[in-house]
Amino acid sequence: MRKNFGPKTVVYPMPVFIISTYDKSGTPNAMNAAWGGISEEKEITICISDDHKTAKNLLETNAFCVSMATSDYVKECDYLGIVSGNQVNDKLSKCGFHTYKSEFVNAPIIEELPMTLECKVKSYDSETCCLVGEIVNVCADESIITDGKIDVCKLKPITYDSMTHGYFVLGEKVGNAFSDGKKIK
Repeated sequence: MRKNFGPKTVVYPMPVFIISTYDKSGTPNAMNAAWGGISEEKEITICISDDHKTAKNLLETNAFCVSMATSDYVKECDYLGIVSGNQVNDKLSKCGFHTYKSEFVNAPIIEELPMTLECKVKSYDSETCCLVGEIVNVCADESIITDGKIDVCKLKPITYDSMTHGYFVLGEKVGNAFSDGKKIK
């Protein structure tokens, strides 16, 4: 038997993205955003309302970075989602985060978060809050690379559960994509 919940924003996993931008004076800012995902091969789509400082910044610079929140920095990543950059100018430093400029776009990379998508703004619709970014580069710290690839077990990305408002870590490999299904005949 199943239970009906009605229309809700419930998908698993729901990635926890940390979107970082510069304002017009070059000050870095970041926010936590959980509603988004890959929408085409080199494209990410994220729901972000236009009243966020991050939205204003990325529309001025036409660039942003998206880092994966990790289990090592749950408290800091949550803080970036509950405090507004419109009220607190130094959110990143309060978290103890450090940034450096992306070599591909005009946006900051957060050193402590080991995987980042560097993006150009492709489009933004303030009515639907839909931000579409062109992924121009993916960078990862060598500490999370195994055999030349990003290792999800070393990255330890977190996912958001909108039913319980909890963060959970991804981890155990349970199968092989494009392979295990071939065993069914």
